[in-house]
Amino acid sequence: MRRYSTEESAALVAACTAAAVHRRDHHHGVAVTCHPHTVEVVHLGHRAVTVCHDCASDSGFLPEREAEALADTHRSQTLDGASAPLCPAA
Repeated sequence: MRRYSTEESAALVAACTAAAVHRRDHHHGVAVTCHPHTVEVVHLGHRAVTVCHDCASDSGFLPEREAEALADTHRSQTLDGASAPLCPAA
């Protein structure tokens, strides 16, 4: 059995967490989406991932406050039906 380093173990847990959250993604028809988009922030230690279940995208793991702010911004951007990509600010 292979032994994983601490960093490898943490990366595996993060990848499995993000994959599990994406199982709740919505699969609407092309013309139908939620307004605002359904966005979830999943915390893992001091980091968090922002997941949009309508875009089926995520931010990758960010500091908690950045992930929360990104979720709020994405919800606001999609409130009127606009479709903005979910990505961290540069």
